[in-house]
Amino acid sequence: LDVGYVTTTMPQMLVHLLARSQTISFACCWLQMYAFGALALSECIIFVVMAYDRYVAICYPLRYTVILSWGKCTRLATGTCVCGFFFSLIHTYLTMRLPYCGPNIVNHYFCEGPSVRSLACMDTHLIEMVELVISVLWNVTPSCLILASYIRIVQAILKIKSTKGRCKTFSTCASHLTVATCFYAPATYIYLRPNSSYSPERDKKITLFYNVFTALLNPVVYSLRNKDIKGAFLKVMGCGRGAS
Repeated sequence: LDVGYVTTTMPQMLVHLLARSQTISFACCWLQMYAFGALALSECIIFVVMAYDRYVAICYPLRYTVILSWGKCTRLATGTCVCGFFFSLIHTYLTMRLPYCGPNIVNHYFCEGPSVRSLACMDTHLIEMVELVISVLWNVTPSCLILASYIRIVQAILKIKSTKGRCKTFSTCASHLTVATCFYAPATYIYLRPNSSYSPERDKKITLFYNVFTALLNPVVYSLRNKDIKGAFLKVMGCGRGAS
């Protein structure tokens, strides 16, 4: 998913930075908006599934393979993608139906919904309400579910008598919690903030954070749980043994 939704935006942005022409056809703009929305929405739910996975692994370790069988994992992954692509289709379709009278200049580095919708020459209040409902479903609800799962996880960790055991158990959740926070915080701000506070320049920077930087940090955050990679990282930073 990270590779997917970065690929829908970054190559086109690099082309626009290097080429004199900074245009994109309507068809490519709609396709970019749809693909980015579908993959980003799918990522929102994947974080919830991962939180559920950690909840089962810590709270019900002996029943883990029974509760999260391969069949259930396949259904969860498939359902996540189907829902993401379906809800993104609604958002893209409603935006496509708006009249655009020009000049059709998107003040963004890719065709993002709010930026494209601001070019419409009609009232977009109804579409904004629909997007608000979708944003609540795909940002607030998943965040609450993740929070609820971690409350149960913390309660289970506190019951572990060994300090080393508590630290080791929590370390299995730290990576997911870090990446989910970096993704949800800016995304929630972009899609749930009042329309009166819309600022193209500021929103471009915030979108760049959850679109690019989060995907860039994911491999680093998850890989640092590996002892060999952690040792190599510390050595490069000058903290490991034998470092100069």
